[in-house]
Amino acid sequence: MQNSSSGRFVSRLTRETLALILAGGRGTRLKQLTDWRAKPAVPFGGKFRIIDFPLSNCVNSGIRQVGVLTQYKAHSLIRHIQRGWGFLRGELGEFVEVLPAQQRIETSWYQGTADAVLQNLDIIRSHAPSYVLILAGDHVYKMDYGTMLAAHVESGADVTVGCIEVPVAEASAFGVMHIDDDGRVLEFNEKPEHPPSMPGKPGIALASMGIYVFSTDVLCRELINDSKLKDSAHDFGRDIIPSMLDRMRVFAFPFRDRESGTQAYWRDVGTVDAFWQANLELIDVTPELNLYDSEWPIWTYQEQLPPAKFVFDDDGRRGTAVDSMVAGGCVVSGSVVRHSVLFSNVRVHSFCDISHSVIFPGVDIARHCKIKNAILDRGCQLPEGSEIGFDLDADRKRFHVSEKGVVLVTPEMLGQDFHHAI
Repeated sequence: MQNSSSGRFVSRLTRETLALILAGGRGTRLKQLTDWRAKPAVPFGGKFRIIDFPLSNCVNSGIRQVGVLTQYKAHSLIRHIQRGWGFLRGELGEFVEVLPAQQRIETSWYQGTADAVLQNLDIIRSHAPSYVLILAGDHVYKMDYGTMLAAHVESGADVTVGCIEVPVAEASAFGVMHIDDDGRVLEFNEKPEHPPSMPGKPGIALASMGIYVFSTDVLCRELINDSKLKDSAHDFGRDIIPSMLDRMRVFAFPFRDRESGTQAYWRDVGTVDAFWQANLELIDVTPELNLYDSEWPIWTYQEQLPPAKFVFDDDGRRGTAVDSMVAGGCVVSGSVVRHSVLFSNVRVHSFCDISHSVIFPGVDIARHCKIKNAILDRGCQLPEGSEIGFDLDADRKRFHVSEKGVVLVTPEMLGQDFHHAI
């Protein structure tokens, strides 16, 4: 049944579903942001981490059995889950379990997305779910998975693939599908070099979100069969889904806004430019992703911090933040922050000007600094008088500069020893 007061599709289907979040990847396109953390552990939106979005979607959808599959530099991710996601009641069959790569059935780590799930088949079977929801742990969006589960059952599908429409120019980063009028998937090509457009929509391709609903018995059988194929990459997009098209019922589920019917918000924040832009989009007067939505909250580990503080009110030394998001524990002392996101415990000393930037937790910005179009990683101690984002040629000699001119700064680039798993 649907909960009409909240709009959530909470039903027997969600209670009989086990969600598995694939969170083991490094995310190399984020460059040095993932030198010491997995991509799902990267901070996002002023106080969250990327993993909080699929986890919150699960909880808000009524899915209270969740496994998080980890591998690459997972310490900060595991610590975050332990601190922020331990509120579910185990005695009621609710949990968020961490499933690290541990060579359960092979003497190797996870070799692909399908292999990661295969190596945890015994755990899946121990929970005996009717359905398994496979999720990527590195996308930012809000989605009621209950509606997708309902569509999966109604269509009689063996597997249902969540999909969105993307520009053809960007589609080579996704699995691209062709479907019939009933939504059945006829073709599926993983990351094609020349993606085809949708019929009647030139320049637009139908792309997989990396979200799959499987009937459990189908998933187990397909994974076991795939594991025996020596030429398989053991990946859902490259191997499992394409191999099922001629033999089984594979359906697409378009991700649309429940009220307007238009395409819903979904971001792959996998590049420095996309990550920077998605953070700054949150500052808009009416952002597409509403973090202030009480009906669909984003949950996270809530550090106990004092309120943000802005001090000094003198001409030329006034602590202000305009069109910005500033988290708890921050102190802006006699400086101006414009159109920026400041995570927790950021210190901005006097006479600084910061604009269009994303400042991670624990950054300390000394006096007389000028920063624009930048991402400052956690723990950076910016020396007095630093200028970032104004001379990109000079920035390239010390920092990473993206294709669109966003400057990424890490403590290591500043010559500071900060090799912690954070």
